[in-house]
Amino acid sequence: MEKVAEILAEASAEVVEPRFRALAAGEVIEKAPGEIVTVADREAEVIITRRLQELLPVPVVGEEAVAADPSLARALGTEPAVWLVDPVDGTSNFVAGRPDFAVMASLVRAGHTVASWIYQPVSGVSYSAELGSGAWRDGHRLVREPAGDDPEKWRGWVKSRYVEPALHHQLQSNARAFGPITPGLRSAGMEYPQLAEGSHEFILYWRTLPWDHAPGSLLVTEAGGVSARLDGSAYRPEPPGCEDGLLVACDPAVWERTREILLDLAFED
Repeated sequence: MEKVAEILAEASAEVVEPRFRALAAGEVIEKAPGEIVTVADREAEVIITRRLQELLPVPVVGEEAVAADPSLARALGTEPAVWLVDPVDGTSNFVAGRPDFAVMASLVRAGHTVASWIYQPVSGVSYSAELGSGAWRDGHRLVREPAGDDPEKWRGWVKSRYVEPALHHQLQSNARAFGPITPGLRSAGMEYPQLAEGSHEFILYWRTLPWDHAPGSLLVTEAGGVSARLDGSAYRPEPPGCEDGLLVACDPAVWERTREILLDLAFED
């Protein structure tokens, strides 16, 4: 566990942090409409991929490698073990000079995330989780206390950018039943740890790219929370385009009540 954390921090120190608020002309590229990548993303992924495979020689499904060759993501369903890598989670924040970005990795075995790591370069804080063994921040165990039973006091993020218009309107309307609701930090590697540590009670995600959600989902569940699809099935990392919709909450009671309020009748049979 410690070795992977070192790999992420060292790759960040080598190629990510030196370019924070110092990106040169031509170092930011549009890889798809509305999607940007930087040389720091690409270089960090190469370093992390090589070093993870030295630890365990299994396929690496990296965000930037999959952008170049989408077929690589199939390994999540065909290989017994796979590394997942997000070299800079929150690239738009990184490019804009905002501190909300992270470097992330996870290990998936037989379709289940069994270990995960999140490194936040600006603060230097490192999170990790191991299936069945717990979640940690810089070596200190994380245990998320259950929330109270009043939804009006619950804080959440509703990430509805990719939701179809009718459901988007419903979510925004129903979210008024809660306490403060915001669109999020544009980085799963910043959002999941905040929920695990107590600043929020739930997050509703829609698009669920595996390198974004495998690390944080394990962190939250190992801290005592829930990360599940809208039908109640536990989150499992899948290739892009397989499933949308993911509700993450600090405890089972908050998950059930939040789903009931936010989704109303839209997903009833």
